[in-house]
Amino acid sequence: MILTVNHVTIYDYDAPMRSSVQSLRLFASRHDGQRVIDWDVAVQGGVLGGAFRDGAGDRIEGWSVRGPLEQLRITVRGRVETADTAGMLRGHRETINPLAYLRETALTHDDGTLSALAAKGVTGKEEPLEQAHRLCRLTADEVEYQSGETEARTTASEALYRKKGVCQDQAHVLITMARALDVPARYVTGYLFGEGEGERDEASHAWAELFVENYGWVGFDPANRCCPDARYIRIGSGLDAQDAAPIRGIAQGMGEERMKVSVALESVQQ
Repeated sequence: MILTVNHVTIYDYDAPMRSSVQSLRLFASRHDGQRVIDWDVAVQGGVLGGAFRDGAGDRIEGWSVRGPLEQLRITVRGRVETADTAGMLRGHRETINPLAYLRETALTHDDGTLSALAAKGVTGKEEPLEQAHRLCRLTADEVEYQSGETEARTTASEALYRKKGVCQDQAHVLITMARALDVPARYVTGYLFGEGEGERDEASHAWAELFVENYGWVGFDPANRCCPDARYIRIGSGLDAQDAAPIRGIAQGMGEERMKVSVALESVQQ
């Protein structure tokens, strides 16, 4: 499948800002299930600074924009040929030891309820891959997908308490339960092309990857009760949503900021 992406993020300021500095992790990953045909990231009026690939294999670029600045526009346009690898991340170059992803963060803090739920959900007799699938199904059963019920800083424990949340919350719950069982887990950002009924096709999407014995990193999407397939474009990863944020930045000035985002995915016949 060939997917095209048109992703625009606009920051409007009610008073001119002196400058802005942005760190962007908005580049399609390169692995066996994903061949990048072309990909372009641009910041209107911006100057590209440093660029590097971090230990997780994600490309990161730094951009700066001089003011006076009333609006900041970041655009992503690209084409990617995708294939279904049953969620397995193969051919992705990275150097971080998977054990680093056992570390707890503020968003994935376990207050005891998540480890207890994980212990109830698996018997300890399953094969590692089946255990991971059970945790994914358990997450989907316990946290119903529903927007408007949580915020960007809602923790995994809070999402479990509310029993509702979006893909970010479901990923955090799955990650926290996996780590409670000493399974390395990380948060993944990307895009999802919704081509049928029932999918959570928000275009911008998030899921989790678990490091499964004998398989390596495998993706799990509780929002859609599946492993990522050819409908998914993987962008980047981190310990949680904040760590994996595609856009991080700061604007200098006194203006209030408003953000608008539009994401469009299309499937192109080969």
